[in-house]
Amino acid sequence: MTGSSLQLTVVVPTFNEVGNVSVLIDRLTQTLQGIEWEVIFVDDDSQDGTYQKLHTIAQCNARVRVLRRVGRRGLSSACIEGLLASAAPYMAVMDADLQHDENCLPAMLQAVQSEGFDLAVGSRYVEGGSTGDWSEQRVSVSKWATLLSQKLLKLQLQDPMSGFFMMRRSVLEGAVYRLSNLGFKILVDLVVSSPKPLQIKEIPFHFGLRVAGESKLDTRVAWDYLMLLADKTVGQYVPAKLISFASVGAMGVAVHLLVLGISKVLFVLPFMVAQASAVLISMVFNFYLNNLLTYRDQQLHGQAWFWGLIKFMLACSLGGAANVGVASYLYGSDGLWVLSGLMGILVGLIWNFGVTSMLVWPQRAKH
Repeated sequence: MTGSSLQLTVVVPTFNEVGNVSVLIDRLTQTLQGIEWEVIFVDDDSQDGTYQKLHTIAQCNARVRVLRRVGRRGLSSACIEGLLASAAPYMAVMDADLQHDENCLPAMLQAVQSEGFDLAVGSRYVEGGSTGDWSEQRVSVSKWATLLSQKLLKLQLQDPMSGFFMMRRSVLEGAVYRLSNLGFKILVDLVVSSPKPLQIKEIPFHFGLRVAGESKLDTRVAWDYLMLLADKTVGQYVPAKLISFASVGAMGVAVHLLVLGISKVLFVLPFMVAQASAVLISMVFNFYLNNLLTYRDQQLHGQAWFWGLIKFMLACSLGGAANVGVASYLYGSDGLWVLSGLMGILVGLIWNFGVTSMLVWPQRAKH
């Protein structure tokens, strides 16, 4: 870098992208000539040598900075940490997989620097943009997710699911205390968290092919997105983690009834044995999904997983007792079994959520 003032920071979250980072740096160097820029890679403790390679590059290239995060993961939170580490007046976010077209960055910078826009978004769904070689299923999922965010959050963006955008620093400063840090869709979080309407320009781009590494898209990404929508709609009343915990619990009820039915009908087990089996299996199911989804950023692994399961089952056993006790007391008072049952479920849910949050997932898991 020269002695001129820094204009632009490009934040790139990484996880196992060792084959892509050098290519991306070379492309940025070619594209951003004449601009004072830096790139901040935020690496979630990659196991393929990504952060080691970046450290080596950074020793010789002053434009490259590396933030390595240990014990926590998540694209949105990684982007926010990278953005907060920047001093530039303009900041961009893009992926490391080379699917975002870096040639759009100068046009984005012009939009936020000279044309009066607060935010410039690389869009696949405006005229001139495309999703590349996506399958019909992936296009369909993306469009449904887009429609959900547009309807529920009243967004005017054509491509709110884009992970490729640039903004003025004032956008981050205005939204930072309202951000949810949930999931993979930081753009939605930023726009909805802004205290004032943003002037946004969508710039078309063609979604490219991944050069190396594996896609991070999975069912957990979809779950995280639903929880982000929940947080941005009812999060001021009900925590998103509680909604996730309750949703997993509802699936656990279905598993419980399924196991109970199979045990009674197919294996003709005594009711007590069938019920005990259903309780045990549904508890393991609930713990597994909560560890995978609700507490994804605090996941337990190895020996900690088994100890967590034991603590989870103990806590939920007490929650079950609280459920029965409260429901029985209320039923004895007014005889309304539906209301009594629902109140028992609510008490048990809040107990289980609160106690397991403190005992099972009290802090970031160590990997």
